[in-house]
Amino acid sequence: MLSRGFKDQIYDVYRYLPPELQVVLISATLPHDILEITSKFMTDPVRILVKRDELTLEGIKQFFVAVEKEEWKFDTLCDLYDTLTITQAVIFCNTKRKVDWLTERMRTNNFTVSAMHGDMPQKERDAIMSEFRGGTTRVLITTDVWARGLDVQQVSLVINYDLPNNRELYIHRIGRSGRFGRKVKFSLLLHNSS
Repeated sequence: MLSRGFKDQIYDVYRYLPPELQVVLISATLPHDILEITSKFMTDPVRILVKRDELTLEGIKQFFVAVEKEEWKFDTLCDLYDTLTITQAVIFCNTKRKVDWLTERMRTNNFTVSAMHGDMPQKERDAIMSEFRGGTTRVLITTDVWARGLDVQQVSLVINYDLPNNRELYIHRIGRSGRFGRKVKFSLLLHNSS
């Protein structure tokens, strides 16, 4: 919540809490700027942090599809979509604009997909997530708004339509299909350069 622009709202709520209240923050990752912010809410905090090198992709099968040109990614995605058996899948894009563009292209080509990103009203995002969790929709195209903290047991495939900007984000993205101790079927990475 801190990293998604809710800092002011969190500060407002915190002001009304009793000073002796214990504050607990639990997250898969704590970027440096978030750690600094937490010092405002916590007195003598105890931090349990996992070293970056200990973040692994154990149990996740990964495949890399080299695509030379950006415009070829869509055809490659369609080929993959047609050849794989998918329980549920998440396709990650780096921008909201790309999510909208890819969703429109997929629907124009008769693929049934849903989409979600941070510019959508919370009520709409909640409805989309409810449908996806319930299995009403099988493919979700999204930004990194979905990369952390949300688990859907049936996700068997993650496609990075765009490369994430850092290693931790990559781990969070493909970790969507590695939760609950399941062995993952695939994690595909579409990339247009080395």
